[in-house]
Amino acid sequence: MSTLLSRTGGRRALTAAAAGAVVLGLLLWWLLPLGEKPPGGTVTFSTGTRAGVYQKYGEMLRTALREDMPGLKVTLRTSAGSQENVERVASGEADFTIAAADAVETYTYQERPGSGRLRGVARLYDDYVQLVVPVDSQVHSVADLRGKRVAVGLPDSGVRLIANRLLRAAGLDPGKDITPRSYGIDTGPRRLGHDIDAFFWSGGLPTDGLRQIADTPSFRFVPIGEDLVGALHDQGGATRYYRATSIPQSAYPTVQNTAAVPTMAVANLLVTRDDVDPRLTEWLTRTVIESRDGIGKHVHSAQLVDLRTAIYTDPVPLHEGARRYYASVKP
Repeated sequence: MSTLLSRTGGRRALTAAAAGAVVLGLLLWWLLPLGEKPPGGTVTFSTGTRAGVYQKYGEMLRTALREDMPGLKVTLRTSAGSQENVERVASGEADFTIAAADAVETYTYQERPGSGRLRGVARLYDDYVQLVVPVDSQVHSVADLRGKRVAVGLPDSGVRLIANRLLRAAGLDPGKDITPRSYGIDTGPRRLGHDIDAFFWSGGLPTDGLRQIADTPSFRFVPIGEDLVGALHDQGGATRYYRATSIPQSAYPTVQNTAAVPTMAVANLLVTRDDVDPRLTEWLTRTVIESRDGIGKHVHSAQLVDLRTAIYTDPVPLHEGARRYYASVKP
C-alpha cells in the first residue's frame, strides 16, 4: 500500500511540475514579444561626463538591459555631452545616446552628415539650466557675468550650446564679454571661487556633481527669468525647445533654503539611427519604459519618464522599432 501511495504521489508531483512548466511557458510567451528569444549582439551607448546624469542613467539602463537581454553587450562611452552624442550616432560611432532636443534640432537644421538618419526612441526627462556662483558672489543675473571667468561647458556639450545662447540673450558676447572656461560638471564645482567666478550646467535634477557639495554653504543659483527665456525665443531655431520653469526647492534643499529658483528647461531624447535593428529597438524601448521605477531609485530624473509623453521625440521621427512598441501598449 505504501509503495502504491508513493507511486501515486510521484505521479501527482510530476503532473504538477509539468503543469507548472506549461504555465511558466505561457507566462513567458505572454510577457515576451511573440515568445521570441531576446535580441543579442553588441551596441554602443554614448553617455556624457562622469559626474553627469547621462552617464549615471546609461549605467543603470545597461544593468536593466542585461536582465532583459542577457545576450546583448552594451558598451558605454563617455562624451562631452549632447552635441558630441548626436554626431556620434549620426556618424555610426554609437548606436544609442541621450541628447537634448535643442542639440538634436541644431544638428538637423544644419543638415550635418547623417542628420536625416536620426530617429527617436523616447522622450525621457528634462534638463534644467543651473547657473552656479559662490554664495557671496555679486552676480545676481546673467548680465552680471560681464568681465567674469565663466565655465561654459565642454566644446561639444549641450551646456556650451545653451550657455552661449543665454549670454547673447542677456546682451553679452560669449567670446569678448566674459573669459570662457571649458569646464564641465566633473571639474567646475571644485574650481568655483578659485579660477572661475561662475559655471553653467544643464542636467537632470539633482545632479551628483552638485549634490556632492550641496551640504556646504559654498554656492547658490542665479535666477534665469521668463524675460530672458523670451529673449532666447527671439533668436529662433532650436530655442523653441526651451521653456521657463523653476528648480524646485527639493532638488538641493540645503542650498535653496526652501525657495524655488526660476530657470529654463529642455527635453532630453533617447536617440538612435534608422538602420538600427527594429526588433532590438523595440525591446530596448520596452526596457526604458518598464525600468523607470528601478532606475529612478538611483537616478531621480528617470522617475519622470512617462509612456504618455515618451512618443514625442520631435524634432526627429520615431524609430520603427519604438513605434511598434508604443503601438503594442496603446490602450
